Amino acid sequence: MTLSVKHAGNRTVLLVLLLYFSAVTLAGGQDTDYKYFYRITFTDKGDYTTADFSPSELLSPRAVERRVKAGISVPDFQDLPVFKSYLDQMVNMGLKLHCTSKWMNSALFKSTSPADIAALNDLPFVNDIKLVKSTGLKSQHADKTEIMITATAATPYDLPITMLNGSMLHNSGFNGNNIIIAILDGGFVYADIASSLNNLRDEGRIMNTRDFVNNTGDVYNASEHGTAVLSVLAGNIPGVIEGTAPSAGYLLLKTEDVVTEFPCEEDFWVAGAEFADSCGADIISSSLGYFTFDDPSMNYKISNLDGKTAFITRAAEIAASKGILVVNSAGNERNKTWKYIIFPSDGEDVLAAGAVDGNGMISSFSSAGPTSDGRIKPDNVALGVSVPLQVSPSSVSYASGTSFSCPILSGMSACLMQAVPEAKASDITDALRKTADRSLTPDSLYGFGIPDMLKALSYLQDKYANIPDEGIITAPNPTTGNLRIIFSKPPSSFTLEIISLSGKVVYKKDFSEFAGKVISLDALQNREQGIYFVRVTTPGGIFTNKVIKLRY
Repeated sequence: MTLSVKHAGNRTVLLVLLLYFSAVTLAGGQDTDYKYFYRITFTDKGDYTTADFSPSELLSPRAVERRVKAGISVPDFQDLPVFKSYLDQMVNMGLKLHCTSKWMNSALFKSTSPADIAALNDLPFVNDIKLVKSTGLKSQHADKTEIMITATAATPYDLPITMLNGSMLHNSGFNGNNIIIAILDGGFVYADIASSLNNLRDEGRIMNTRDFVNNTGDVYNASEHGTAVLSVLAGNIPGVIEGTAPSAGYLLLKTEDVVTEFPCEEDFWVAGAEFADSCGADIISSSLGYFTFDDPSMNYKISNLDGKTAFITRAAEIAASKGILVVNSAGNERNKTWKYIIFPSDGEDVLAAGAVDGNGMISSFSSAGPTSDGRIKPDNVALGVSVPLQVSPSSVSYASGTSFSCPILSGMSACLMQAVPEAKASDITDALRKTADRSLTPDSLYGFGIPDMLKALSYLQDKYANIPDEGIITAPNPTTGNLRIIFSKPPSSFTLEIISLSGKVVYKKDFSEFAGKVISLDALQNREQGIYFVRVTTPGGIFTNKVIKLRY
């Protein structure tokens, strides 16, 4: 679906729905002469084995590191590329390759005329052939059109964060630094000039861009929807807009064809997800989803919402199995014919994001669960009504939709990942569910409810940090420079000093607000070896530990 903008007086009111479908790898380009797209899955990967490839041939070092942290073997069978000989034979039969999926062992081909399905099916290595785009008129169904969701009043710029009790994380320096978020969307018009993204661009944190619809690197076209999502995550204008992960790195991936609606967009989405994985992304933030198409014969059924049927859902589950936190909009369908969550938010390991208003009440549009097999969905909710964002070069607007509750949850999850680097993606999901306001009584509208980021942080730190019974501990000790100071209880505020053996204060910092029980710092990194004293002054007392600094 698309995002359009309507000007009303001196305010910009967004007409918002959601975007839709996608999947696979790269080859040709989206040419209007190609009217037919076929998803072909293969029986095997030919002669390829995991012994034929080193991890560095298939994944970035960062992707390998994430897999190792999650206890995943590298590489595994799903990491192997689609067998080239199979692809070549398809091309020799008159098809043009658009992209591939190593995870799904499939390829998306296109042609100017209908393919000879019988001849293709006769090939011994072909498992299945599915037409995923054909000629036809754009659907005129009401649930395929844009819905105006009007912002009736300006929302406090920081409400997306304060609603989740996340301000102290930002004030403590947990703002997504060193976390990579991949945004899968329909276009990023004005993201290259939008004022709220100046810091993001100036600091070089747009790490890569890719258009999987047209197979190019240019994503600053087609739609402002991705720009709106990006501004919710990374926007930064003091007192006007505060992104949930303003210091994270970003992959801007266009996987949505905003002109038509066909299942081939699932293949584009999978292509984007695999690219994000190979780049080492920690989080996929996807404000997209699918259920009906321009050709009604291709539509999904509500009974398919079982987490294992839809092509895009199966791929999203694989992404989660690679250690990526996959956050997806639940959908804006509850006040329409479909009513339920959309694919791939039905995935068991996909964090489905619903939308509430500024009072914490579920919005009229936020799609409902449960899944067709009875699981709780959505998973969590966040602000999705009148969300501050930017879709123009210089002005901030307000828009509604689960498209925006999704990046709120994605960004705050990035802050948790930064604060607790040992935590796996599955730990983050678990923490958001267990610390939400409806965790004991989840339902099909709110899921587990609005998460509490301070409680989630404490939950994760208790799981991974060696919390002392009282006072503080410093670790490791001895150290080569990096230190972690671990509190028995959250200090809320404190002053940290590092003092040399001669009594000189070599480091001092005041923390007027601090979230959690653990702080990491490299204050001794460039100091001489020797004995130092770490002195921490909190409202509850003064604590001092001796630390031995070693040479590198």
